[in-house]
Amino acid sequence: MALKTFKHLALAGALTLAGVLPLAAQAQTTLLNVSYDVAREYYKDYNPVFAAYWKKKTGETVTINQSHNGSSAQARAVADGLEADVVTMNQATDVDFLAEKGIVAKDWVKRFPNAASPNYSTMIFLVRKGNPKGIKDWNDLVKPGVQVIIPNPKTAGNGRYTYLAAWGYALKKNQGSEVQAREFAKALFKNVPVLDSGGRGATTTFAQRNIGDALVTFENEVYLIQKELGADKVEIVYPSMSIRADNPVAVVERTVEKKKSRKQAQAYLEYLWSPEAQDIAGRYYYRPVVAAVAKKYAAQFKPIQMFTVEEVFGNWDKANKAHFVDGGSFDQIYQK
Repeated sequence: MALKTFKHLALAGALTLAGVLPLAAQAQTTLLNVSYDVAREYYKDYNPVFAAYWKKKTGETVTINQSHNGSSAQARAVADGLEADVVTMNQATDVDFLAEKGIVAKDWVKRFPNAASPNYSTMIFLVRKGNPKGIKDWNDLVKPGVQVIIPNPKTAGNGRYTYLAAWGYALKKNQGSEVQAREFAKALFKNVPVLDSGGRGATTTFAQRNIGDALVTFENEVYLIQKELGADKVEIVYPSMSIRADNPVAVVERTVEKKKSRKQAQAYLEYLWSPEAQDIAGRYYYRPVVAAVAKKYAAQFKPIQMFTVEEVFGNWDKANKAHFVDGGSFDQIYQK
């Protein structure tokens, strides 16, 4: 079944001035938002809302283009020269990576509210209609004969969050035993038949190629898939606990200095905390951080116990060095 929504590689349409003024007389700026794989539709809808706001406020026409891939792959692309004005990622470690290289501000986390994360998600499961393998919690994903679709934790933020969510679940269920957590993660990835580089690729593997008994991905992605395929094809499963997945944003200092686009880039990210943008986030099943909007959308999210990266792993830097650097625990347990 074709997934029209997921096959749409969106570039936000340019908003042009009506009238007879020559283009040279019109104030125009083009921004590039480099983002993670499954945020395409959200930013596709957000961009024209921001552009209309900016036009009304300043009289300037702003065009926003989008680039999407696995979060870590996108961070490396920016480090290698991709001229993003802003990055909108799904894990702090990717923004920290750019900060270490002087590409975003060292104190990026303090530049916007909520540790620079305008919304958040968590990792849940999508299974085939009727849930034939009886998958209810993380421990069901490691059973023999269960195929689990997870993108590569080395390149995709949701793969990384899934790995850490499974590890944290095992720690909490086994009184903090790192040995048992490691064995649990190893058993989980033994059941992963293919590692796609990004979350949207994993969605395609599960939904279009019909591979796997369960897809583990962001809550917002799970709802969009079910909406696209229909509740008669797939079911959503909430595990007993999962990890909080914040979506941090930052201005790319290198680019905005070169293009003189700092004012527009800063405003583009600031507006993510506006009621209009928070409402768009809620419609796309991201959890808003502005209290009034979060209350509006609370009923669409099933309550779930969440733990944070900081709570279980200390911080993102420690988690990354222990698990995802070359030769780290993921490389050690994944044998395919």
